[in-house]
Amino acid sequence: METNLNRLHIPHAPTESIDLYPDTNGEPMAVSDLHRLILIRTLRVLDEYFKQDPEAYVSGDILLYYVEGDPRKSVSPDVLVSFGLGKKLRRNYLVWEEGKVPDFVMEFSSKNTYRNDLGHKMKLYASLGIQDYVLYDAEGLYLSSPLMGFTLVDGEYIPIAPGPNGGLHATALGLDFYVDAMGLGIYDPVAEAWLQTPEESASERADQEAERAQQESLARQKAEAEVARLQEELARLKARS
Repeated sequence: METNLNRLHIPHAPTESIDLYPDTNGEPMAVSDLHRLILIRTLRVLDEYFKQDPEAYVSGDILLYYVEGDPRKSVSPDVLVSFGLGKKLRRNYLVWEEGKVPDFVMEFSSKNTYRNDLGHKMKLYASLGIQDYVLYDAEGLYLSSPLMGFTLVDGEYIPIAPGPNGGLHATALGLDFYVDAMGLGIYDPVAEAWLQTPEESASERADQEAERAQQESLARQKAEAEVARLQEELARLKARS
């Protein structure tokens, strides 16, 4: 008699939520090096910007499940920001456990995703009640504009009109998004500052310190030269007397 249990297929019910709601869909995070680099930088600058807010949660490429009991109902935003949740590490985002959907989502569109980003995903995010939805085309090939934004009004997304300088203001975050030399720039209009990664901030501080040290050195040299000039003048006056 066949007794090898490894040959038997015995169906079982998952005992943990991670079994029912996996934390990966097996798809790659990005489709090109440029896409990947800009996406990672975007996540890092947002994480750095909101690090002082204990209730702000920033993530990306995490599976978001929006119907309890139906693991097929999931989506994986490239970037999401949700307020009021706390910063604990998550393997997935279960809307019914978190008590809310994200306030902001962003997709990095590619040849394989842009139609879905503008179609199914836009309708889904609107139906879920996500306030702001931003699309970015790193290659500048697939969207009508490299940067597109939408905000929720009466249950439907309407386009965010670009500001005077071409930026898109995401009201949910209070931040402006731009296409710039870095690929994608994010600006804080209140602080009047561009968001940076920790390394960029450290590099800027180092440059500022170096510039300040140079200015102090020049000021010191100028003061020493002036003291020497005055001493020479005083010596001449004493010699005449």
